[in-house]
Amino acid sequence: MSADASTLESGGVTVRADEAELARMGYKQELKRDLGLVQNFGVSFSIISVITGTSSLFYYGLTTGGPGVMVWGWVIVAFFTMMVGLSMAEICSAHPTSGGPYFWAAMLSPARSAPLASWVTGWFNLLGQVAVTTGISFGCANFISTASTLGTNYVPSANKTIGIYAAVLVAQGLINSFGVSYLRQLNNISIGWHAIGTTAVVIAVLAAAPTHQSAKFVFATFIDGTGIDGVGWAQRASPAYVAVVGILMAQYTLTGFDASAHMTEETHNAAMAGAMGIIMAIGVSAVLGWFLVVGLLFSIQDYNATIASATGQPVTQIFLDTVGERGAIVLMVIVIGAMFFCGTFSVTSNSRMMYAFARDGGYPGHSFFAKVDRSRTPVRTVWLACFLSFCLGLPSLGSSVAFSAATSIATIGLYTSYGIPIALRVVYRNAFVRGPFHLGSLSFPIAFLAVAWILFISIAFILPELNPVDSQTLNYAPVAVGIVLVYSLGFWILSARKWFTGPVKQIEEEQVVAGQEVQWEGDEKKA
Repeated sequence: MSADASTLESGGVTVRADEAELARMGYKQELKRDLGLVQNFGVSFSIISVITGTSSLFYYGLTTGGPGVMVWGWVIVAFFTMMVGLSMAEICSAHPTSGGPYFWAAMLSPARSAPLASWVTGWFNLLGQVAVTTGISFGCANFISTASTLGTNYVPSANKTIGIYAAVLVAQGLINSFGVSYLRQLNNISIGWHAIGTTAVVIAVLAAAPTHQSAKFVFATFIDGTGIDGVGWAQRASPAYVAVVGILMAQYTLTGFDASAHMTEETHNAAMAGAMGIIMAIGVSAVLGWFLVVGLLFSIQDYNATIASATGQPVTQIFLDTVGERGAIVLMVIVIGAMFFCGTFSVTSNSRMMYAFARDGGYPGHSFFAKVDRSRTPVRTVWLACFLSFCLGLPSLGSSVAFSAATSIATIGLYTSYGIPIALRVVYRNAFVRGPFHLGSLSFPIAFLAVAWILFISIAFILPELNPVDSQTLNYAPVAVGIVLVYSLGFWILSARKWFTGPVKQIEEEQVVAGQEVQWEGDEKKA
């Protein structure tokens, strides 16, 4: 076989170029490489899932800044998220491995500080991965609960919703246990479901709405509904405070695109496909999401009735007011389907990160979790991801702001793990070895903007969201983030610094090139 874009020959042994690249980074090809660019993009696109994030936090957006912040906040967030994505894509192209940000942090640091940088980044990425799965799948459970009330006598409760949430996670865990070949087919369905479904929802509500809101309402209305007792943060602090906190809807939605990096060990031409998957997912989602937000806002019939909806979900009320109960059921099925796909691929990404981190000895029980089954799927970390996500959702039983807190945790955790390697790329830019995708002279300014934005939102999303602050309205995101920070640094000082060395080299590149390692060619080994 002659060498081409996907293969190379050395010493009579045909080795996939992707596997040789993985060997260069010190890893064996243990996961099944069965995805292309479209599927790699699709995983991140499905996890971003604009219809999931927007629908889940639509009430939050309507009451925390209102339409003006939702529309223009989305534009601002999309721009800076693209800066983050471009910087990540450049690094991903240079280091396409399932470890993603924590592996990058090690590679971009001086050897002396690489283990600590990798350790802290890994724990923040793990926190964000678990929290984003929680936010997605718990949102799916909420919408299933709400949809169940349409045309029935079903009465939702916190306990029932937790039960639905558990069932959703179990179903997503089972799907992820079948192997990447099944996920590839499901991914193709998910891409179409999200693209066509989101468009259909917007067209349906706009076309059927008896009346439409004015452009002034949609593009220039500020609303402060953050006050439990009528006194919101705009009055107690300033409207700017409300606007800053209000961009959580957009920023949480445009999160999770590191999935393209986590799937690179299962993607052909990973050095380019992983990078392009990140950029494409952000770009398509940004446009589609803005279209969705504007369409829903124009279709609101009565603002006060929408936020006070008996369904508990403003989006559901918009459906009822525009297309009626039967039509609302159809649109809710579209939304719930998108949420389920989103959660399923969030578990996929989560499990790959946990598998890679376990492979490098990053958390307790790593030797157990760093295993793949016969289908070359990390089934053990699939169920670990589901279990941890369920545990993080339990506080919703006793807190009215638990869901928005979970979304804050997801956003802070993931973006902190994105920011550390990008900052290291800036600080040690002279040592960076580019991959096939790179930003050239724009690399430094884009990375600088990305890091500055991540610092800004990491502060913004630990701020109190409702006034006054009490046990029911406390934003517990700082608590969760603080626990991970204290744990990771404390455990590092007490123990991990003595044994965690960062990414572990399973093999040396020379072994592969010399044919001393058995390589996979498709599903068969070739010597």
